Amino acid sequence: MSASRRAGATGASDATDASEAVAALRAAGVGRGSPVSVVAVPGVGVALAFGDGGWSGAREPAAVLAEAEAAVGPRWVWWSAHGFGAPPGIEAAGAGAPRPGLPLCWDLAAVHRVLWGGHRDDPAAVWAGARGLPVPPPPRRRRTDGQLDLLAFVDEDPDGGRAGDADEPLGPDGQLRPGWVEETLRGAAAGGVELRLARAGRFARLALEVMAAQERALRALPDPRARPTRLPLAVLTARAESAAELLARELWRDGLPVHRPTAEATIAALAGPRPRDGAGEAAARRARDAPVLRHLGESVDLRNPASVRAGLRAVGIDLPDTRQGRLTALRGTHPVIEPLLAWRKAERIATTYGYRWLDSHVGADGRLRGQWRGSDGAAGRMTAAAGLHNLPADLRVAVAAEPGHRLVRADLGQIEPRVLAVVSGDPELVAATRQDDLYAPVAARLGVDRPTAKIAVLAAMYGQTTGAAGQALRQMRATYPVALAYLDAADAAGRAAALGQAPGAAAPSERGPGLPGAGPSLRTFGGRRVPLRALAADEEADLGRASAAWGRFARNAVVQGAAAELFKAWAVTVRQELVPLGGVIVLCLHDELLLHVPAEHAEQAARATRSALAATARHWAAGSRARFVVDIAIVRRWSDAKA
Repeated sequence: MSASRRAGATGASDATDASEAVAALRAAGVGRGSPVSVVAVPGVGVALAFGDGGWSGAREPAAVLAEAEAAVGPRWVWWSAHGFGAPPGIEAAGAGAPRPGLPLCWDLAAVHRVLWGGHRDDPAAVWAGARGLPVPPPPRRRRTDGQLDLLAFVDEDPDGGRAGDADEPLGPDGQLRPGWVEETLRGAAAGGVELRLARAGRFARLALEVMAAQERALRALPDPRARPTRLPLAVLTARAESAAELLARELWRDGLPVHRPTAEATIAALAGPRPRDGAGEAAARRARDAPVLRHLGESVDLRNPASVRAGLRAVGIDLPDTRQGRLTALRGTHPVIEPLLAWRKAERIATTYGYRWLDSHVGADGRLRGQWRGSDGAAGRMTAAAGLHNLPADLRVAVAAEPGHRLVRADLGQIEPRVLAVVSGDPELVAATRQDDLYAPVAARLGVDRPTAKIAVLAAMYGQTTGAAGQALRQMRATYPVALAYLDAADAAGRAAALGQAPGAAAPSERGPGLPGAGPSLRTFGGRRVPLRALAADEEADLGRASAAWGRFARNAVVQGAAAELFKAWAVTVRQELVPLGGVIVLCLHDELLLHVPAEHAEQAARATRSALAATARHWAAGSRARFVVDIAIVRRWSDAKA
């Protein structure tokens, strides 16, 4: 790497280093949106690669990146927004501080998951995907408990015998050497600061190679939109997914505002007062159990489903399982049902969302924090820890705007059937999306009431074939044949893959370049690969039932995955619109956004959220006449926004 600034110079401030980085970028002709890869090494410095050159400095990476972002605004390229080598501080300032918009970026790990699917997104896997190499063995996890790893004495080569020259990033087989990567990102390579930064610069250069290969692969995918725009949809997906990873970092760092006294009171009302010790916990457990055991008998273990089923049988209620839906349907048939339903709610609060959860995840600043990631390993939905994606409805009353602020809750209306209309191109279903309530015109076309129409649409997407859902599905098949054919093709591909057969020609199956040994797959409307899997010979005795389950997974994934892509593209657009309003996104829940904004800007934030959806839909569904709607409420507490 040629360097406009060499590491190790003394007497230069971070600001001076940053200015020299900007000068190097400008001298190389780097402008708005030009790719610039960055590798930050804790305690060492930062390296940039761009065009035919690069720059490195033994300074604070956040200062360098912040000034370069403000002065030039390139498209930042990094291996991953999470973990070592991630760009520190690039996404925004801390909670409550003025923040810029999300920078243009390209997250190699996120784009790799779009192209190849699955959970692997470490640098070695990302490199292999870009180079068309077999997927390498997963990296060995380091111990974090301070103990010696005995396996390290057996396998001292972290590159699994593929090392070659210890100072080379690639092994003889062309694979990226995990040991070299780990040494580089941890700043643990032998030699001084300048040598360590030189290695970081080489790693940054490799990142540009991967980005170029990924973009070529994305552009090779067909654009499924009715009227493609200048940028292929798969490239737009990659950019949105990259920005979503930065949004995930913000969500993790800033947290969800929680009013602790309200949370404490809600938990106490449902699960009892805070126990002082183990004896108190046992007493509270007995108090929760008593109303149910009064009907079922003291011998029943309420935490053992088989024991509960046996207890219910003894009082004349024979059930295949004790799921919430089955119990709810039996309300009024026996006096045990209501206390059992109340017990389930109280038990969940006490064991999962009780005082320990509150103490562990809600900080002194009243923010609930958990790790966020931009996509899962299946269809690409955002994921969150600490219960953020499964917070019980009873606890929503504790999610409250801070003084001088409001919560803006924006929920996409009937998003999955509207997405199905776009991805399938069914003209009759597209026409139904033009109504605020999509199920009303569907009901009219099917000649049924609205609840039955809703069941029919859900049955189509989830593959329900029995009972009322099965009858509704048959009506859907006759009325919306294009949409059903699209779903049936995905279903058939899932079944075929499970049985080790080739998918039919009509399936939205693997398009574009493949990864060696990757196996069968589907691709979503936006280009994400959804891996399918063949069943092992001894995995499931009932192959028909197992293959049917994979068929249902596939038909659902092509809709859920596309909906997730649209949602994230919308979310990052909303995030940009909130910058001048001083607002932030504090929760992304499936199809729902929760914004935290100054009270005086709440109405404007609501309008911006609505216009962001229209703008996102224009490029995501270009050429389709499908309409997307969003329900918006401005509230003080999340519980005030009624679904």
